Order: sequence, then C-alpha cells, then structure tokens
Amino acid sequence: MKSKFALMTVAATTALLTTLPALAEEAATSGMSTGTGLKLIGAGLAIGLAVVGAGQGQGTAARGALESIGRNPQAYNKIFTPFLLAMALIEFQAILGLIIAFLILGK
Repeated sequence: MKSKFALMTVAATTALLTTLPALAEEAATSGMSTGTGLKLIGAGLAIGLAVVGAGQGQGTAARGALESIGRNPQAYNKIFTPFLLAMALIEFQAILGLIIAFLILGK
C-alpha cells in the first residue's frame, strides 16, 4: 500500500514539475501576474488533495464496514448507521476543499 502511494506521489510530482514551465510561459505571454498563477496552483492543490484524501478515507471505511458485516452479518444494523455518518463526514472533507479553493480564488 505504501509503495502504491509513493508511486502515485512521484507521478503527480513529476507531472506537476514537467508542466510548470509550460504554464509559466503561457502566464508570461498572457500578462498574468505571478500572484494569480500561484492562486491557481493553490486552488488546484486544495481541491486535489481534499479529493484524494476523501477517496482514500471512503475506501478504507467501506472496506472495514464490509469486512465487519462479512464476518458477522447479524451486526449489520449496528454497523450501517456509523458507516453512513463516517461517509458523510469524509464527503464533507472534499466539499470543504472545494470551498477553500473558491476562497483562494476569491470567487
């Protein structure tokens, strides 16, 4: 699991670092200021990291709930409500990332 996360991190970092010069050139030719470019990068990172975190959290929560129900099917009623509450809180994390991205952009 850790090697998969490390591979995803390296791939995302490589993609970001290889596209930054192209984005910088486009920003320079279009008259965009450095502050505006940094705001765009910050907003993208805010929503991107929030969505990745929410996806990982939901996957882990679902796996745990399904394993628990699989081992003890009679505990379904006791597991389902806390599972839904956890999913709602995890989903709120992604929505909060979107709100923060909008606040960074000032829209």
